Amino acid sequence: MTAPAVTGTAGAAPARRSRRLPVRALDALVVAGYLALAVLLTLGQWGRPGRLFHQAGDQVLFEWMLARAARAVTGLENPLYSGELNAPDGVNLMANTSVLGLGVPLTPVTLLFGSQVAFLVAVVCCLAGTATAWYALLRRRLVDSRAAAAVGGLFCGFAPGMVAQAGAHLHMAAQFLVPVILALVFHPDPRRVWRHGTLLGLVVAYQLFLGEEVLAFLVLAAGTFALAYAVADRESARRRAPALLGRLAVGVVVALPLLAYPLWFQFFGPGHYRGMPFHAYGYQLDAASFTASARQTVLGDDHLPGLLAPNPTEENSFFGPGLLVLAVVIVIWLWRRPLVRALAACGLLFALLSLGEQVRLDGTSTGIPGPYRLVAELPLLDHAVPARFPLVCVPVLGILLALSLDRLRPAAGADRLRPETGADRLGAGARVGAVPVRLLWGGAVAAALLPLIPTPIRTVPAWPVPAFVAEGGWRAHVPPGRTLVPVPPVTGAGLSPAMLWSARTGLAFPAPGGYFIGPRGADDPAARWGAPDRPTAELLRRVAETGEVPVVTDEHRRQAVEDLRHWRAALVVQGGLHHGDPVRRTLDALLGPGREVAGAHVWDVRPLVG
Repeated sequence: MTAPAVTGTAGAAPARRSRRLPVRALDALVVAGYLALAVLLTLGQWGRPGRLFHQAGDQVLFEWMLARAARAVTGLENPLYSGELNAPDGVNLMANTSVLGLGVPLTPVTLLFGSQVAFLVAVVCCLAGTATAWYALLRRRLVDSRAAAAVGGLFCGFAPGMVAQAGAHLHMAAQFLVPVILALVFHPDPRRVWRHGTLLGLVVAYQLFLGEEVLAFLVLAAGTFALAYAVADRESARRRAPALLGRLAVGVVVALPLLAYPLWFQFFGPGHYRGMPFHAYGYQLDAASFTASARQTVLGDDHLPGLLAPNPTEENSFFGPGLLVLAVVIVIWLWRRPLVRALAACGLLFALLSLGEQVRLDGTSTGIPGPYRLVAELPLLDHAVPARFPLVCVPVLGILLALSLDRLRPAAGADRLRPETGADRLGAGARVGAVPVRLLWGGAVAAALLPLIPTPIRTVPAWPVPAFVAEGGWRAHVPPGRTLVPVPPVTGAGLSPAMLWSARTGLAFPAPGGYFIGPRGADDPAARWGAPDRPTAELLRRVAETGEVPVVTDEHRRQAVEDLRHWRAALVVQGGLHHGDPVRRTLDALLGPGREVAGAHVWDVRPLVG
């Protein structure tokens, strides 16, 4: 991004220099406000190891990924694969949401303070960083008013969908490079194609290690915007196309060598899979969700959002009626600007795609086919979750808000020249400078945004890591090459004690099972959640869920020994469970009496498995 040109006489330069420090201080104050809000939203967990955000399994997954990245850095291990989970087969981390772009730089935090603190720092960085990046882009390229840019950045970083994703999906919340990529792709300066293209390739490569899904959405959204802008302003598009295409070509040349091996490993390396373990089209949004309040807002509740979104992490479209009305007004008001028309087309398209193959309204199918069915089989879109398409609408609305607020700024000598032409930036008509109009529009924006104020991300209690595991009491019983089996050894999409204990102890021991996506078997690459089920894992999981103790037969015992041998188990360890006593009794019947050690029930199975 280039700094805007500054006009004026030589005599005015000292005055501008004298104002530079306060201007930077104001920028710092805006960023500090974003950071403070992000910390406030995560307060439910700081210093509370017995709490997790409401989608507990997802947080455990990302805590483990952050711990694994730190282990890869300090041990100089392959960051794309791990044998510490799903023993003895391991996990293809590149084919999962490994967030290496967060885990590697956060390695010091993870090593010093643990995986939970690293996760919370990552959430804060994702929310505040995304808001800051959009603030910088708006301030440098699109608006003169710092207040307008601050409001736009605030919405882009802390919209309901961003907060919903941040509590569980770091790979979706890490969008702080999105404005940087857009700034490089649509740079107004036709010169320095090689420089900007090289930077673009490097940033795109880094974004891949933050979140491939966000990168895919960005490609689709940027392409849609470019086409819509070309239709809205053909002359400007024709003038800028050569430089834009040149930057893209250089970016591809730079990024491909950096990403060739990681992408090969993802699609063809050990533990790769094909497809997804769920039907993407099943994750769609209700049309009524666009005017509803999300759970994590001051007006939100737990009932209505549950009817309009597939789960609490996918409340991406809950903008409220006021903001949507404002958006329509802004588009009509600024319609003569090609930028606004292109934004409107892009936002509308992605909002419609989120409605899935058949539109629902208030929880009932309308029978109206959704546009998603027209593109559901296309590359990039065939694995995209429709409910996440409104995340593209978030920056669209944030930019529209900033543009409208910027038009209310007094025009007297305050405009700065930009690389764009005046007509391209402002469209037709002068700024609206009348104080009553500014107050009315400012009040309308405030009224639309106040109901969207986020509340601290909800937390749920979690069983602590048993002292026997946390303090290393297990080490004397688990020789090299053998595993510790936490109970139940989760092999599906449930909350995995193995991953939580492993993450919180810095991947101190290998464990079977886990929450990840992998192949169904050695000869079947079709995707599934977790490792292929073993009979003993299924049995213990059923007891943990129902609390019913089964009749244990000799066949159960024989199968348990076989499964333990497959896992290369040395110890079976049970920590806190809601149905802990039935699970313990089942294990006693399977393996013989265990013993209680430092807050855990322990079964030494080495005599059984040999």
